[in-house]
Formats: sequence, structure tokens, C-alpha cells
Amino acid sequence: MAPVRTVCVYCGSGFGGDPAFTTAAEALGKALAQAGIGLVYGGGNVGLMGTVARAVIENGGHVTGIIPDFLKSRERMLDEIQETIVVEDMHTRKRLMFERSDAFVALPGGIGTLEELVEQLTWAQLGQHRKPILLLSVADFWTPLLTLLDHMRDQGFIRAGLDLSYLVTSEAADVVDLLRAAAQDAEPAPAAEAFVTERF
Repeated sequence: MAPVRTVCVYCGSGFGGDPAFTTAAEALGKALAQAGIGLVYGGGNVGLMGTVARAVIENGGHVTGIIPDFLKSRERMLDEIQETIVVEDMHTRKRLMFERSDAFVALPGGIGTLEELVEQLTWAQLGQHRKPILLLSVADFWTPLLTLLDHMRDQGFIRAGLDLSYLVTSEAADVVDLLRAAAQDAEPAPAAEAFVTERF
């Protein structure tokens, strides 16, 4: 597996109701910059998105923002970032974020954050990539989702051989080490297509 040089961070365009979310976003941005890892994110300057990007910049790191044209005024792009890519639609945005990233981290966020996270989990489940995926569960934010995933396993919808691969931590300071260890240990993607064809 290639080294972790860039990390895509999914997170809210709002701050949420707990100040711990903002603190974690700041700490994550600082940790990425200090580790020499570039940030790939949604390009806005508001909420946790803007917080993590500014923290990377303030600590000497590199930021790539990818934003669809229709969101430029709503989320207001962060002018200080080194690279801004404006695309036509959300599908192109998500594809470029995937291609530009070696790993993925989900901070607290709303339905968009959840959708992006679940898409990466799905692609990994189907053997399309082995890039590490980490849920930064600040103040137990992701616990309800983890409970739901356990429920899906219990009900037989997440089966052996098609289980999900993800990391969980509540501490931003642990993120870099966890991602690097996971990337180092990753094996080549399994022949998931054959398995899916056989089972479905």
C-alpha cells in the first residue's frame, strides 16, 4: 500500500452543538499538517470544513478544496487554500476527492457527511479500494451509526466475506498513526466481484 500522503476529510458545513467538534477539527488539521499530510476536502470556509482547512494552513500544510459550482456562494470558498478545483456536480466532486486521497476521515457532520462516508464504506466492501476509512467519533457522535452497523450484521445484511473495514477513534491525536498503520497492513483488494456474483 502507498504511504498516506493525502487524507480526505468529510465533515459538516456547520459547527454542530458541541464545542468539542470544533476542537477536534482544529486538532486534526494541525496533526495532518505536522505529519506532512495534505488535506482534501469540500472547499468551503464555513463550519467544521473551514475549521479543519484553516488549521492545516495555519500549521504549514497543503489543502486541496473541491467544490461544485452551485455551492460556491452557499459554502463560500476558502481563499487561502493552495488548490481549489471547481467542478460541475457532486458526482465529479466525490470522484476527484476519492482519486486525490490515500485515506478518509469522517468528523461529525450531517446527511452529506454520512452519504460520503457510507459510499466509501460500500466501495471498500465491494473491493474497489483498500484505502483506510476512519470515523472520528468525537463525543460519541458516530456511536448510533456503529450500533446500526452491528444491527445490520445481526440481521444478516452484512455477511461474512462482505464485512466492512473501518477504524474508530475519539481522539484526533490518534488519527495519523492509525491511518498509517492501516495503510501499511493493507493487503491487495480481494476478488470481491466473484464473491458477490456467487452469493447474490
